[in-house]
Amino acid sequence: VQLQASGGGLVQAGGSLRLSCAASGRISNSYTMGWFRQAPGKEREFVAAIRWSDGRTYYTDSVKGRFTMSRDNAKNTVLLQMSSLKLEDTAVYYCAADRQGNKYLAIRYREGDYDYWGQGTQVTVSS
Repeated sequence: VQLQASGGGLVQAGGSLRLSCAASGRISNSYTMGWFRQAPGKEREFVAAIRWSDGRTYYTDSVKGRFTMSRDNAKNTVLLQMSSLKLEDTAVYYCAADRQGNKYLAIRYREGDYDYWGQGTQVTVSS
């Protein structure tokens, strides 16, 4: 599976952006798809995830109520709608795929649990 992330850019604080991640191979119901981000000088962190089987979503606390992750099964694509963006949301955003994610009761948040990664897309929030 190859992942291609897009949609990043420069936006003012309070604005919105939508990120997209297209998968080249088939995403089966065993997968969980995730978004991570890495700000300058910081470690990469979990942002959101969605179970491919039923569309259940999970978010890190700092983005709850502002970000919405969704999937398009027919297009093998996941989206991350980001609203009310803050300066601290500035980062490179990566999409990732956990092949076995659906086998676990709890969503997996660690980088090492994800098998495939996209190339990253820059999101810059300005004041």
